[in-house]
Amino acid sequence: MDIYDVIVRPLQTEKSEAAKWQGKYTFEVNRNANKIEIKRAVESIYGVKVKAVNVMNMPAKVSRMRGRRVVARRPVWKKAIVTLAPGERIEALEA
Repeated sequence: MDIYDVIVRPLQTEKSEAAKWQGKYTFEVNRNANKIEIKRAVESIYGVKVKAVNVMNMPAKVSRMRGRRVVARRPVWKKAIVTLAPGERIEALEA
């Protein structure tokens, strides 16, 4: 798998923005990617040293459309929290 196929996009939520102060960055990743591939992709794309990678499979969400019987279903996706080595930062995501 190509390194640019591993990382789908960085996640910017209130919780993930607060975790950046601890050197933890959150990404949506390919569902078939493992921790080693995620680590290699982040290190080569952003030029930083990765200390740890935690991965979560996020479940699908089901919601009803305005009380009707129509059901909308969001897909299953994978989230990775990447912890960098002390003193490392990703400048491109600090905006």
